Amino acid sequence: MMWINRLRQTAAAAAIFAFAAPAAATTELTMFYPVAVGGALTKIVDGIVADFETANPDIDVNAIYAGNYNDARVKALAALQSGDPAQLSVMFSIDVHELMGLDAIVPFDDVVTTQEEKDWLGSFYPALMENGKVDGKTYGVPFQRSTIVMYYNKDMFRAAGLDPEKPPTSWEELAEAGAALTKKNADGNVDQWGAMIPSTGYPYWMFGALTKQQGEVLMNQAGTETYFNNPGVIDALNFWKDLGTKYSVMPEGTIEWGTLRQNFLEQKTAIMWHSTGNLTTVKKNASFDFGVAMLPAGSEPGSPTGGGNFYIFKAASDEERAASLKLVRFMTSPEQAAKWSIETGYMGVSPAAYETTELSEYVKTFPPAAIARDQLQHATAELSTHQAGRVRKLLDDAIQSVLTGQSTAEDALNSAQKQAERILSRYK
Repeated sequence: MMWINRLRQTAAAAAIFAFAAPAAATTELTMFYPVAVGGALTKIVDGIVADFETANPDIDVNAIYAGNYNDARVKALAALQSGDPAQLSVMFSIDVHELMGLDAIVPFDDVVTTQEEKDWLGSFYPALMENGKVDGKTYGVPFQRSTIVMYYNKDMFRAAGLDPEKPPTSWEELAEAGAALTKKNADGNVDQWGAMIPSTGYPYWMFGALTKQQGEVLMNQAGTETYFNNPGVIDALNFWKDLGTKYSVMPEGTIEWGTLRQNFLEQKTAIMWHSTGNLTTVKKNASFDFGVAMLPAGSEPGSPTGGGNFYIFKAASDEERAASLKLVRFMTSPEQAAKWSIETGYMGVSPAAYETTELSEYVKTFPPAAIARDQLQHATAELSTHQAGRVRKLLDDAIQSVLTGQSTAEDALNSAQKQAERILSRYK
C-alpha cells in the first residue's frame, strides 16, 4: 500500500506542476505595412498573417497599416524614436540608403543562420534585389514589387483601325498610335486621349523608364552619384514633353497619378503607363477589352523596378529577429507569393512562385499576369540615393517644370544635377 500511496503523491505533484507550468512564451511582432498604393490590400495581408499565426502559434503579429510608402517609413521611424519600436516593416525598396544612414536596419545576412535560409535569400529575381543590396549585403527582401507596364484599350484600338494584338513597341509607334487614338469632339476639345503617363506622385519613377529606354541609369549602386544631365536623360525628358506638345497625344502639363487609373477605366485615355500593382483592379473593373504590354522602347526597352521590400529593424531582439525572419520567409514563399500576385497584380518575387500550380495556371488563363515578370530582363533599379527624399524631389521638380513649360529639359536637369552633387558630396 505504501508504494501505491507514494505513486499517487508523485502523480499528484506532477499534475500540480504541469498545471502551474507557464505556457510557451509568445513573441510579439509589430509590422508596419503600406496599403494606399494599388487598391485595398488590408484584407489580403490580414489573411496571410492569420495563416502565418496558425502555423506559428508562438508568434503574434500586429500589422499596422500606414497609408502610402512615405507614411509607412515616417511611422516606423517615429516608433523607433518613441522607444516602442516595430520589429519589421514593408517600405520603399529605395529607402535602403536612408535607413542604413540612420542605423535603423540590420542586413538579412546577419539574421539567417541555416543553409536553407541562405538559399532562400538567394532565390529572388536578381533585378528585384538591386535596390535591396548594398556593399554585398542584403538589407531589403522583395515582396510588394512591380515594374511599370502599358495598359491599353483593345476596343479603342479596333475603333481606330489598329491591331489590338499589336500595341506600340517603340517610341515612334507610341506617337503614331497615340495620334490615331486621340479623338476630338465637335467643339474641337479632346474627349479621348491617345496616351497618358502620370507626372505627379512618382514622376521620377516614370522618368526612370524613359531614361532606361535611352540606355541611361539615374544613379550608381552606392547611391552617391546621379546622372540627371546625361545626354540620353535630357533626350528622354524632351520626348516626354513632346508627347503632349509636339505629338498632342496626351494632355500638356502634369497628369495625376492618383486619378489616372480611373481615367483609363472611364475610357478617357486609350493607353496608360502605370504600376503592375493595378492589374487585378483593372481586370475586375474594366468594362472593355484591355491588354497589357511591356513599355515601348527608345534605343532599347526598359523599366525600373518599383514597390516595397521587407526590412528588419536593428532594435529587434535576437528572438524578434528570428521570428521576423520566419514571417518574411512565409510571406515570400512561392505559395504565398503566387497567391499575392493573383489577388493584387504585383509580381511573384521568385521564379519558384511562377512554378506553383496556382500561378502557372493563372498566367495561362490571363497572360497579362506575366508581363511585369517578363519585363525584368530589361529592368533597372529604381532611383535610390543617400538623402533620397531631397534628391528625388530635385528630379521631380525638374520634370514637372519642363512638362509645364517653365524650363527647358537641359536647364532643368543641369540644375537638378548640380544640386544633387552638392547633397551627395559628403557621402563619397
